[in-house]
Amino acid sequence: MLDVQHWLVALPPMAVYLIVAGIIGVESMGVPLPGEITLVSAALLAAAGAVEPEWVALAAAFGAIVGDSIGYAIGRRGGRPLLARLGRRFPRHLGPAQLARAELSFARHGVWAVFFGRFVALLRILAGPLAGALHVPYRRFLIANAAGGLVWAFTTTYLLYHLGRVAEHWLKDLSWAGLAVAVLAGVGTTWWLRRRAHRLHHEPDRDEAVPADSRT
Repeated sequence: MLDVQHWLVALPPMAVYLIVAGIIGVESMGVPLPGEITLVSAALLAAAGAVEPEWVALAAAFGAIVGDSIGYAIGRRGGRPLLARLGRRFPRHLGPAQLARAELSFARHGVWAVFFGRFVALLRILAGPLAGALHVPYRRFLIANAAGGLVWAFTTTYLLYHLGRVAEHWLKDLSWAGLAVAVLAGVGTTWWLRRRAHRLHHEPDRDEAVPADSRT
């Protein structure tokens, strides 16, 4: 992450926003890229005053929403053969086991998998193409996609922004109460969303958990 941050700090603010939107957008199309690392680095740059946090968050949300929508269109057109090709190309990230787990999350939770998937690395990459391949209605997908992208982008950006500001000005800034409330709210929200996303993604299959003779 430090390498990414040092690389970004040398760029003008507009280039940073475009890179944030571009990397997160391509990641959301189904290509494994360090989207979250890029967002974290840009948020810490905002804490240092190099860029504006609201523009970092907006760029990340824009990339997430547009990228997921393009991924949805690609998945709807290419279907499961496309997902299989992605799995062969990126077996470590999108292999058969990862694809099966992501598909199970969609089968159980529908569009909630899109919303909370923004907080899970695997589903963040696969949500768009998988939703398209499974023919999830686009209107429902777009609502969950936009909500998840906005919450993820703004929560991550402002949490790290405030944490960075505290770290930089802890000796000078006396408004501890406001900063503490902002940081605790951001930490609590992120923790809850990640915990919920983890449960949705890793929850054991109830049907498999019930012994066969108990269902007869």
